[in-house]
Amino acid sequence: MAAAVSTQTALSKLQGARALGQLRGVSRAARLFKTATARPSSSSSPAVCSALQLESGVCVVTGGSRGIGKAIALALGAQGCKVAVNYSSSPDKAEEVAHEITQLGGEAIIVGANMGKPEEIDALFKAVTEKWGTVDVLVNNAGITRDTLMMRMKPDQWNDVINVNLTGVFLATQAATKIMSKKRKGRIVNIASVVGLVGNAGQANYAAAKGGVIALTKSVAREWAGRSITCNSIAPGFIASDMTAAIDKKYEEGILASIPLGRYGQPEEVAGLVRFLALDPAAAYITGQTYAIDGGMTMQ
Repeated sequence: MAAAVSTQTALSKLQGARALGQLRGVSRAARLFKTATARPSSSSSPAVCSALQLESGVCVVTGGSRGIGKAIALALGAQGCKVAVNYSSSPDKAEEVAHEITQLGGEAIIVGANMGKPEEIDALFKAVTEKWGTVDVLVNNAGITRDTLMMRMKPDQWNDVINVNLTGVFLATQAATKIMSKKRKGRIVNIASVVGLVGNAGQANYAAAKGGVIALTKSVAREWAGRSITCNSIAPGFIASDMTAAIDKKYEEGILASIPLGRYGQPEEVAGLVRFLALDPAAAYITGQTYAIDGGMTMQ
């Protein structure tokens, strides 16, 4: 009987000690949280004190002449940024975007470059630095498709998509980080795709490229974190465009049924997240992440 009482007493003391330890742990965590969220003192760094104030700078938007790229370029320009609108084959559309940016209060230039050609990517960044001296933000948006079933896909169809959608992102990021690293500051946002997350029949090349962009995003984030360069990616789902407008209604019903929100996204919704990740000081602690903008289609 005495042994049983002794055991109960010991267990009671042990439970009490654990509870006390947990309370102390909670108390310590609360103190740390209070410290972390306290109002910054006057000696705090400007980056912390300026939270909620959008910054502006020199931005490069690849594939910026139409669609999502156009919306991104306009969103950045509306914040007073200097925007280099890259295009591959539509200078007139790029000029229209640049004109709209100036009307919104920003500055803009257009720079033609095929993002699948290294020498043209080098020329793009040379043009930007000659004009404005630096690069603060890179948005890798340019992309192409060469859709067909894998069994019919030619090597050229595979290589074309990989070269523009993945290798082009690597080369542009390499060029931008050389500039950003010197001033220990920069933001990179890669436009991937939900296809890079879940795959899609008839798009093996596109899925491989966009999946590669998501993985590259994480590697860039880790490699350049020490220089205060962040890198994140966005994976859009079905976004309203000329392509979605041309979808046969009988197929569209099935597509919309697979989207919990029951509609296509808008380019401006993607641009809004890019704007936050690229410019807002509140995004300075976010890196290596991929955000799906797909109406809940790929939620887990």
